[in-house]
Amino acid sequence: MLLTLTNTQPPATDLGFLLHKHPDRAQRYSLSFGAAHVFYPEAGEARCTACLLVDVDPVELVRGKSRAGGGLLDQYVNDRPYAASSFLSVAIGQVFSTALTGRCAARPELAAQPLPLTAHLPVTPARGDEDLVPALFEPLGYEVEMARLPLDERFPDWGDSPYVSLTLSATITVKDLLSHLYVLLPVLDNAKHYWVGQDELEKLLRHGADWLAHHPDKGRITRRYLRHKWSLAREALARLEIVEDDSSETAPDEADSAGDAVAAPDLTSITAEEVAVEAPLSLNEARIQTVMAELAAAGVETVVDLGCGDGKLLSRLIKERRFTRLVGLDVSARALEIAADRLRLDRLPPRLRERIQLWHGGLTYRDARIEGFDAATVIEVIEHLDENRLATFERVLFQCARPRLVIVTTPNVEYNVNYEFLPAGRLRHPDHRFEWTRAEFASWGQRVAAAFGYAVRFVPVGEVDATVGAPTQMAVFVRSEGSPSAPPPQPSPTRGEGGGA
Repeated sequence: MLLTLTNTQPPATDLGFLLHKHPDRAQRYSLSFGAAHVFYPEAGEARCTACLLVDVDPVELVRGKSRAGGGLLDQYVNDRPYAASSFLSVAIGQVFSTALTGRCAARPELAAQPLPLTAHLPVTPARGDEDLVPALFEPLGYEVEMARLPLDERFPDWGDSPYVSLTLSATITVKDLLSHLYVLLPVLDNAKHYWVGQDELEKLLRHGADWLAHHPDKGRITRRYLRHKWSLAREALARLEIVEDDSSETAPDEADSAGDAVAAPDLTSITAEEVAVEAPLSLNEARIQTVMAELAAAGVETVVDLGCGDGKLLSRLIKERRFTRLVGLDVSARALEIAADRLRLDRLPPRLRERIQLWHGGLTYRDARIEGFDAATVIEVIEHLDENRLATFERVLFQCARPRLVIVTTPNVEYNVNYEFLPAGRLRHPDHRFEWTRAEFASWGQRVAAAFGYAVRFVPVGEVDATVGAPTQMAVFVRSEGSPSAPPPQPSPTRGEGGGA
């Protein structure tokens, strides 16, 4: 497999300083799966090109292994020696390690200098969406040229292969270009030749630190880079959100004198695939602002956030002095750890720390700890419950906890037609057990309100489409004063003894 990097800013041979590879020498590097070669086919004042040629030994890949996943023939006949993939990423990381960290010992000022660079990859996997390549690279400022390669040039009737010839051009630093390729080549291939675990998550965050948090397709990038391991992807996305927040939000210990900051999408209660749908629309920010306005208008002082995820809503509520007690409840212990980091619980001054707690618990078990609050928020949570467990959730919240105000939001499935990349009939995330139409949500809300002595109204959240409504629908339940007592709760498991953070 081959990668060429071309600089056209005189003196173009500065590329040799940045890559730490002299243009007058051809160099060879041993890799665990073969060898890498660096050479310069041209090195002039106006134009300089460096080539990284990776020679993969397909026999070495399977030597000592009892079997190959695709059968005996696949051990020796495959595309790995030719197509840009995680093998090329590993070679970049080893051969251009100094350039990848943004250092240039001989000419330190060059490292931060954007140059007119062109990267060419003759054979690049582009599996899946036809628009995947531009969706990954164009937001990073690249001009993308690609041509689909035929299965066999001798037989054009056979059609196209899942590979493209790819050329990327941009005025960019060498470090950024190499970081983008390092991360995105395995994403295009949608595969890796080695085990993916926590180390790989750290590697993604390290090489994507300067750009991934702001990429509109970060959800898909993260999933594919981590081989669709959802626990790792959720953690990576949540940690990217913390990085993004640090540049835009005021820390909680400064919040008493600060105004509201703009929040990025909630990446725990709204998981990775939903982020790809919603991040470009700032839909989660619209949700948070709408919920906060309802809480303020109702004059509530104590709030429990059920299914709080990574604590994005809580991080906004704690900035408001009117809320004297805040609690986040979630079934995911890892989500609560991330929420604690986001809220900086270990660094909050005592006057703020005493106002907020995080508790581990489920939504379908009666929990005495969540009783007695003015308000409960349930933001993008109910669609993750099996519909046959909704009745239990209703009793836990509306009959047992019985707050004065309940706010519930959930996706409007009718709006999904506006997401061109979401196939017809597919929900916004595979973990969603259902997504309701506006009529279905209204029917559910009215039934619950009547059964438990609440009044309910419905509010659209996000940009409203005249035909299909808003992307998110919200129900605001207000307990009716003087309403008859709710019927006694039916027997159900009770969890009220758990600890908190």
